[in-house]
Amino acid sequence: MTLSPDIALVIVNYGSDALLDENLHGLDREIDPAHVVVVDNFRSAADSERMSTLATRRGWSLVCLPQNQGFGSGTNAGVARAQELGCRRFLLINPDARIDAVGVAALAEECAARPQNIVGARIRRPDGSVWFHGGTILLDRGRTSTGPAARSSAPGGWITGACLMIHTDLWDRLGGFDDEYFLYWEDVDLSWRCTESGGRLTVLPDLKVEHSVGGTQVGGGKSTTYVYYNCRNRLLFASRHLSRKRLLSWLLTSPGYASAVMQHGGRRALARHPVSMIGAALFGTAAGGTQALIRPVARPTQTNG
Repeated sequence: MTLSPDIALVIVNYGSDALLDENLHGLDREIDPAHVVVVDNFRSAADSERMSTLATRRGWSLVCLPQNQGFGSGTNAGVARAQELGCRRFLLINPDARIDAVGVAALAEECAARPQNIVGARIRRPDGSVWFHGGTILLDRGRTSTGPAARSSAPGGWITGACLMIHTDLWDRLGGFDDEYFLYWEDVDLSWRCTESGGRLTVLPDLKVEHSVGGTQVGGGKSTTYVYYNCRNRLLFASRHLSRKRLLSWLLTSPGYASAVMQHGGRRALARHPVSMIGAALFGTAAGGTQALIRPVARPTQTNG
């Protein structure tokens, strides 16, 4: 099938050119290759050269950033290029995720029918188990959940940035991703702002989307960067959107959250680098807490509280 000419794929790359070459194989035959917009966050000269060679060979549009500006800022740059190309519906997808043309078309159809909504998909791991079917912010616990009861369409829902489609009108109204997050929680923030503005979140359950979780993380496991920004951005989100009382509650539960985040890669991964991981958690929590204390808190709506 041939996809509509107003659709663009936007992918942020950080040394993952081999994954892109594999996961976009065939899909870029169903879309104008120039509408595959790859944003290369600088990692090394060798990585950038490989990415440039691959993009030239495949006919993709390449946006080269002189330094690593993170996922949110990188995506913003990619969507801006896609808008310059005349595209109006943007599929944001990770390098380690794979979707077929039928899936892209289904997301695009839903996006065209309801341009005020963010549209996501049920995502499976390579072994067939479900990785994402919906997300919920557990406001009372200060955490996010993708568990069995999580529903993106419910109050406090969110959709993962690993695979989502958004219309240019909604993107412009929301102002894209918040650059300050750098990594992690930016999709939670975007989802929140969408529902605050009157939009909704929709997850399509029957698409063929696969995510090789951790495929972009060199060496496997969770890094100190992962720990730092998860701890920091949780509190940044709270300061942006929650009441002062709720923010204080999230601050008080930060030690438990940090402990859980450090173990996301398994206890063995934590045991290998305990000092650096604990340091990342402490510094991330301190950075987020400092911003939370000095930043005025926006008045939350009654719905999201």
